[in-house]
Amino acid sequence: MEALFEETWQRPFPRLPFDSKDIRDKLALLAEDDETVALAVAELLPNGVAHVNVIYVVPDRRRQGIATALLAEIASRSRAEGGDHMTLDVDTTNEAGRAVWQRLGFKEWSLRLSAPLDVVEARLGGRETGESRAWLHIQSDDVAEIEAAVARYLPRLGGSDAGVSAPANGWTTVTADLLDRDRHARERLSSELSNATAAVVCTLAIEDGRLVRYVLFERGSVVDEYQSVPEYYGPVPPGDAVALGANPTVVARLTGADPRRVRAVARTASSPDELPPAPELLQQIAELMGLSG
Repeated sequence: MEALFEETWQRPFPRLPFDSKDIRDKLALLAEDDETVALAVAELLPNGVAHVNVIYVVPDRRRQGIATALLAEIASRSRAEGGDHMTLDVDTTNEAGRAVWQRLGFKEWSLRLSAPLDVVEARLGGRETGESRAWLHIQSDDVAEIEAAVARYLPRLGGSDAGVSAPANGWTTVTADLLDRDRHARERLSSELSNATAAVVCTLAIEDGRLVRYVLFERGSVVDEYQSVPEYYGPVPPGDAVALGANPTVVARLTGADPRRVRAVARTASSPDELPPAPELLQQIAELMGLSG
């Protein structure tokens, strides 16, 4: 049974402890057709709830009703034990999966949250929270237009005073307390400024003293996004982790940076300790894009 999940299934799958008491206390179902093609594991809880831990079908046997049949069997066995509800967990980023479960009658009733221990300990005082600072760089020298746009949109996001610098290297810089502490407000304002001025906007920030992040906007839309540690705030799907790496072609087109320098400098890692100190990394990225703080 152990070799089944290591060698014959068509994707990496966590080895389940079939020899442990935990799995023997659960309902485990296999679907077979010459070989095992699907697996379901559920707990029939004493409060009348059947909680589905795992339901998995090998890729080439999906959309054939196998998962539905396994789910129906779990429901039947739960009903026989006096059960009346079924629960399961689904990743909030799994839009397709959520849609399937909702069509089957499942509704959201709780939210499981995730955070790295580093972040939790920082918030609890286990370690000192680092400084967060942010700058919005607008590829325009029309200071009056930028000041007017900031005055129009920043109060709508809950901000007030902002600083607008004189242009340098073709970029005008905006700073505000709200932008330092609220990433969502920062990116909302960047999108609005990009739309209002028809200019490229780059947000550049250091968060918690350890994370470096930039977002490039063109015509109000995100065209490149970088986060030095993609999973700093919690696990993300593999595709999202890749998307949080710098795109040298886009950066070169919008800022004139050398793509080779972008690849060399704007690297990602699994921990801030694997990269230069955040202030140093931020300065290197700013320099290659021609930005000044």
